[in-house]
Amino acid sequence: MNSLTGARPTARTGARMTARPTARTTVSLVAALAAATALALTGCDRGGNTDLGLALSTMNNPFFVGIKEGAQAEADARGLHLNITDAQNDPTQQINQMETFTSQNVKAAIINPVDSDAAVPAVGVANRAKVPVISIDRGVNGGTVGSTIASDNVAGGRLAAKTLADSLGGKGKVAFLEGQAGTSAARERSQGFEEGIKKYPGIQVVARQPADFDRTKGMDVMSNMLQAHHDIGGVFAANDEMALGASKALGGRSGKDVKVVAFDGTPDGVKAVRSGALTATVAQQPELLGKQAVDWALKAARGEKLPRSVRVPVALVTGKNAAKFDG
Repeated sequence: MNSLTGARPTARTGARMTARPTARTTVSLVAALAAATALALTGCDRGGNTDLGLALSTMNNPFFVGIKEGAQAEADARGLHLNITDAQNDPTQQINQMETFTSQNVKAAIINPVDSDAAVPAVGVANRAKVPVISIDRGVNGGTVGSTIASDNVAGGRLAAKTLADSLGGKGKVAFLEGQAGTSAARERSQGFEEGIKKYPGIQVVARQPADFDRTKGMDVMSNMLQAHHDIGGVFAANDEMALGASKALGGRSGKDVKVVAFDGTPDGVKAVRSGALTATVAQQPELLGKQAVDWALKAARGEKLPRSVRVPVALVTGKNAAKFDG
């Protein structure tokens, strides 16, 4: 009843009363809308239904296992569900895995390409679904990628060249075990090594061949090189796995008569440096790469402007400091 007249309000009067919000109600609605908008933009690192996809080239390599562990730890810390897949070095698998990610409505996808060219169709799947893509360790030679997070492979290659040349006193014959053809990591490490070794005219690169970042292939390639070049005094292998294979082929000469410099800084590589089987290894930080990939993927999901590349520093592991790199 109307407190002043005792009459009941008419239906029209009641409608007017409920349809006309107060100033306070209007402010509250605006504030709620703003909060919801902010949550939509920033909530992708607060758990809930947020998912990220991580497509690794292989998990049959300690380095990529380290990336996986770093990414998973960061996802767990943020309350995220991270779907991690293993392409087993098959580019077609990565296309299928990216299709799975998009069907799961992930906020962003992270890809570690099997091959920088062959990964273009996989990235295209995500692009068509409007899913932001971040690449890790290796770049992609096409499609739209928000950012590539990788170690400074060129600088690492130069450092490896200097280390190998210095260990040989600036002269001698060396062999070069290249990484998997078609990957940006292999190309950049080769570029850095070639640039660095040119500064030492007394060093001759007498043999070079890909061993696909694989330990067994590294052993086979090194064995074949030794048949043609018995007087090799040094080896640069573009990752620890190949270096460990080469070391096995060299036997007791490894790290002594034949200096061996590697790249990655995996636990097995560091252990071999400590034992003297390897002369040195250029250490990456795979766990940090994985952590940063998750961080940058979330930034991409929020629509933030990203740099085209993010370079993570490398460090040289020798017998003198190897204990500091034990995991």
